[in-house]
Amino acid sequence: MNLLIILLVGALAGWIAGSIVRSENNSFLLDIVIGIVGGWLGYKLFGHQLNITHSRFINEVLTATAGATILALGVKIVRKIF
Repeated sequence: MNLLIILLVGALAGWIAGSIVRSENNSFLLDIVIGIVGGWLGYKLFGHQLNITHSRFINEVLTATAGATILALGVKIVRKIF
């Protein structure tokens, strides 16, 4: 059950990050992968510092979205260079 929640949070964060960054070449599947990896990155960068609300789920989505947005921007920059 934990893995399912992690995948759902990552998918939601990837979709939000894809909407923020607006990369034309990203597929929905790549947005989900970026969201899952970005969620891990966000947790490593911010830990539990983004406790903005009282809802644990919303805080996790915010942390994952922040990490996914950073990762999506990095992917977009690398794609422009190469």
